[in-house]
Amino acid sequence: MSKVAILLGSDSDLPVMKEVCEVLEQFNISYEINVLSAHRTPKETSQYVIDLAKGEVDVIIAGAGGAAHLAGVCAAYFSGPVIGVPIESKSLKGLDSLLSIVQMPPGVPVATVGINAAKNAGLLAIKILARGNKNLGVKLNEYMTQQSKKVLEKNERLRKIGYKKYLQEMNEK
Repeated sequence: MSKVAILLGSDSDLPVMKEVCEVLEQFNISYEINVLSAHRTPKETSQYVIDLAKGEVDVIIAGAGGAAHLAGVCAAYFSGPVIGVPIESKSLKGLDSLLSIVQMPPGVPVATVGINAAKNAGLLAIKILARGNKNLGVKLNEYMTQQSKKVLEKNERLRKIGYKKYLQEMNEK
């Protein structure tokens, strides 16, 4: 049984949305991924989400660009958490996608992460799942501790060598 369903509005969203898959795999969370469009395959999309609502998944993550109605369609049919990932578009740099996802009408909530912030969508899904899974909560705390450790190591390095040398080293990478 999958815990997370990942939907892409287009296969062109995959280079961004792969980050959801990577973070879920890092935490050993099962998922399924599909390309379904709110506009080009509305019947198939709604039927898929209706089927998910029967209890096969706990969280939906939907990434789409442009009009970006996919997350809203999911939220209309799915009573669990839906996380929207606005994908950067050519014309408006993702602002259109962000506004399409974040401006949901009352009664149809969608959690929204930043433009192209698929990794954060995956981590938010893990945080939701960890509320009912002690082992996953422990893994999440370890992940957060490692993040803190990396920042503190960078801070120590910066303080030790100064900003000019630190920037030079950053540019060499």
